[in-house]
Amino acid sequence: MDYNNLIVAVENRIAIITINRPEKLNALNHETFSELSEVITNLKNDKNVYVIILTGVGGKAFVAGADIVELHKNNAAQGKEFSEFGQAVFNQIENVGKPVIAAVNGFALGGGCELALACHIRLASENAKFGQPEVNLGIIPGYGGTQRLTKLVGTGKAFEFILTGNLYSAEEAMKIGLVNSVFPPEELLEKAKEMANTIASKGQYAVRASIEAILKSREINTYDGLSYESNLFGLCCDTDDFKEGTKAFLEKRKPNFDNS
Repeated sequence: MDYNNLIVAVENRIAIITINRPEKLNALNHETFSELSEVITNLKNDKNVYVIILTGVGGKAFVAGADIVELHKNNAAQGKEFSEFGQAVFNQIENVGKPVIAAVNGFALGGGCELALACHIRLASENAKFGQPEVNLGIIPGYGGTQRLTKLVGTGKAFEFILTGNLYSAEEAMKIGLVNSVFPPEELLEKAKEMANTIASKGQYAVRASIEAILKSREINTYDGLSYESNLFGLCCDTDDFKEGTKAFLEKRKPNFDNS
């Protein structure tokens, strides 16, 4: 299917979603959110897709933020609806049940940083810049930034990040745990594909269960989390992937997961 603001390609069990609004530095408008929601729904139900990569067209921006032209029109009620709509789409991404890798090439500011935060893994190019500069516009992050950033980097760094509105280099972002790895710009997408291929080669029931357990850890206490983990572990032990994985280990060969 063709989209106005996205390019979607699927190859070797990996879907690559590219935000395609270069004239606006890939800023997120209502149409782009709607298209993202539709694509994520389709990929969630596509049994031939194991991993998703999210990136932005060109080398200048991953996503430079929300579309200020649309944002400027909001009053209190409209602003709440504006925020909730974006949050719902980012929640879809986080809970799609498949690994989502952000390949951050350039600016990831405001909504762009929040989009990266909604992904499970973040890889960045050396020229990437991260920031939540909403205070410069007289607002706060509205697409989950106050919540996901705090859980990822800690309260102190989240306060600094959000209250100053400063921009941070890819290396600085990696030091505080916002970014997993940094690569030269020309290598970024290939490195993301390499990681995606590695994940796609694993038992997919276990991959999905791992994502579910990790996300659940943010909602419940450790004791309940351990119980949740044990239940998922037990369910994994009842799969063909488990039988194949352990058999392959004992036979000293690579597993051949069916993943059907």
